[in-house]
Amino acid sequence: MKFDGRLVANVGVLAAIVQGGSFARAADALGLTRSGVSRAVARLEASVGVRLLDRTTRSVSLTDEGRRLYGEIGPLLSGIEDAFTQTASCSAAVRGRLRLNVSAFFATTMFAPHAGEFLERYPELSLELIARDQLGDLVAEGFDIAIHFGNPPSSSLVSRKLLETRTVTVASPSYIQRFGQPKHPSELTTHNCIQVRNALSGDPLQDWEYRQGRKVVSVRTTGRIVVTEFGPVIGACLAGAGIARVKAVGLQDLLASGRLIDVLPDWPGQSFSLFALYPGGPHPAAKVRAFIDFVVEKIGRPRNEKISSNPTHIEIDHDKQV
Repeated sequence: MKFDGRLVANVGVLAAIVQGGSFARAADALGLTRSGVSRAVARLEASVGVRLLDRTTRSVSLTDEGRRLYGEIGPLLSGIEDAFTQTASCSAAVRGRLRLNVSAFFATTMFAPHAGEFLERYPELSLELIARDQLGDLVAEGFDIAIHFGNPPSSSLVSRKLLETRTVTVASPSYIQRFGQPKHPSELTTHNCIQVRNALSGDPLQDWEYRQGRKVVSVRTTGRIVVTEFGPVIGACLAGAGIARVKAVGLQDLLASGRLIDVLPDWPGQSFSLFALYPGGPHPAAKVRAFIDFVVEKIGRPRNEKISSNPTHIEIDHDKQV
């Protein structure tokens, strides 16, 4: 197909639709009329010879062909934006909107305390943070980057391991004073353990696994509190409502201050890896690089870090996502 300079403009309209989620928001962002947006999409579809968007009165979504095309052009558009920014010698090379798909644990415990500092560091950047437990389709939903626990699925996404952490079993001093501190994982059966529902099945994650050397102990726990998101777990635990099993990263301050106590320090829980995933090649857009570098700065760099632009297929054990 012969290159037509107008393709770039039409592709920009497609990107605005994906990022905004509708023709109306794309029109507002680009300063166009809705009919102008529709004409640009029609010209683009005519150029490539396939339908790129499924449109209804209530929603718009990429077709399979549109998803494939956007997956290829999205990083290129970011690269063009970076090139213009650098050429113009702007005081802040990192700018625009950064759309994040992150786990609820990362959002509330790991990033939220540093969000103000990140925005202060990059004053021309805005954040749209979507906290959820499923990765979904980053390209089709217009996300720039995802931060999630669990090994990444086989895909064209670039994956970067940020850290590895383990689960820790914690309780408040008030709870321990009233009900005692378990000395062995098996004693958890007599305690009120705060339950978290599996994001996929909806069932409580009752089986808690512990390791000591080569010894593995699995305990079926019960409790009077069941939650669907991470936030209430820590709140209920601090209030003395029960024992909780959570990821150790992000709890350093609560443990150091004594507000929470590791009740089974000799029995480490399961390990989890935190990954950053983003579409495109091994060289992400400036705003994506800035976010990854900031996260690594705040949470620390793991040992033997590996970065893969072609991740191998690794199944995610969803039952172990906490």
